[in-house]
Amino acid sequence: MAAIEELSPSAGPVATRPPEDEIDDDEDEDLDETLMERLWGLTEMFPDTVRTAAEVSAQCSVSLAKKFYSFSRSALWVGTTSFMILVLPVVFETERLQLEQQQLQQQRQEAFFQDIDLLQKHGINVADIKKLKSVGICTVKGIQMTTRKALCNIKGLSEAKVEKIKEAAGKMLNVGFLTAFEYSAKRKQVFHVTTGSQEFELRLTLNADNTYKLLGGGIESMAITEAFGEFRTGKTQLSHTLCVTAQLPGEDGYSGGKVIFIDTENTLYPHTDSSLVVVLFILAAQFHIILDSCLSGSSRPDRLRDIADRFNVDQDAVLDNVLYARAYTSEHQMELLDFVAAKFHEEGGVFKLLIIDSIMALFRVDFSGRGELAERQQKLAQMLSRLQKISEEYNVAVFVTNQMTADPGAGMTFQADPKKPIGGHILAHASTTRISLRKGRGEMRIAKIFDSPDMPENEATFAISAGGVTDAKE
Repeated sequence: MAAIEELSPSAGPVATRPPEDEIDDDEDEDLDETLMERLWGLTEMFPDTVRTAAEVSAQCSVSLAKKFYSFSRSALWVGTTSFMILVLPVVFETERLQLEQQQLQQQRQEAFFQDIDLLQKHGINVADIKKLKSVGICTVKGIQMTTRKALCNIKGLSEAKVEKIKEAAGKMLNVGFLTAFEYSAKRKQVFHVTTGSQEFELRLTLNADNTYKLLGGGIESMAITEAFGEFRTGKTQLSHTLCVTAQLPGEDGYSGGKVIFIDTENTLYPHTDSSLVVVLFILAAQFHIILDSCLSGSSRPDRLRDIADRFNVDQDAVLDNVLYARAYTSEHQMELLDFVAAKFHEEGGVFKLLIIDSIMALFRVDFSGRGELAERQQKLAQMLSRLQKISEEYNVAVFVTNQMTADPGAGMTFQADPKKPIGGHILAHASTTRISLRKGRGEMRIAKIFDSPDMPENEATFAISAGGVTDAKE
């Protein structure tokens, strides 16, 4: 007899009961379906009108989103194509014109002087040309500006070679006369470097007929501008300001350029930063010489950076465009001019300003007493002649500062001011424009035209601020 199986109350028929795991899966599926159905069934709690309105709103939202996306694509396409058709040609044309203007100006600067290498076409060998470059004669006009005696003093150049070089240079240059009209056209290449003070420039560039110059004021190129005064009259501050303003674009197509600063009084102190070497060296690779121009003393005011902030220009870029050299003797100062000429030739049209602060400081140290006065004045005359030739040869502005001296015999002549600039008549005749600086109240300074070939005697008041030379505030 078959055994009787016990059945628990919760057990179903043994033959039809599925495994426990299948029961759990079925319950999970039933639970999932029930959850979905319940979620969907929540909408049945609302009236049909509400459900219909919600469905219509959803459909409208989706439709509006699609239309807005389509419109955005169309508007973006129209805007992009319109910009490419209408605006981009104008931008490209503007950039092209600016590039052409820069190239034209560069060509004018390069055409301003003829490279000395062109002498090879007239039978001058390369070795002799290198000898000329070694003493800072890098252009054909430079040969014209140098005497035969000075050329013969160059090691390796005989009198016969000098005559041949002079003859070749004469064929390439117009050594005759120009009409005043032709010279006036040549003078159109002259530019002015702003001083940072409009009062300074406008008042000091006032013509005799009380009309302002069209080219504006500032330090003139192809000329030597001298500023002299006692200590604390703003000579060095004006030099520092010019280091920055010379790099700024100006009137009449002036594009700005680099500056060379020859320091004889240890006055230029850019901030020494651990992440930036501020001091720049004038490299003359052909001479294998690096000028000893190391600066220190970061405790002084950070002048160039402060002035750069005033004009909203990049500080590092401004410092990179100023080449600095420290002169220790009057002979060293003269030798630096050869490197200056080589640098102007190497980067033709790039450099716009040469500053010497100050021109006479080392001469006062190297030459003492009346016994050496004649020799001092002769050396000074040679340096000033070299400066004038460089300014005309490369179309750069030369700005020099000068010191003052007391005249013991002035009291006997009842002069109002017994002080006078040093350098004597040599410096007075060599400087194209001489500006006298004197102290005013507080930070006010007074500049006066002391001598100029085209400007009447006039005065202007300016101030010295954290941003350099600026207009005086009444």
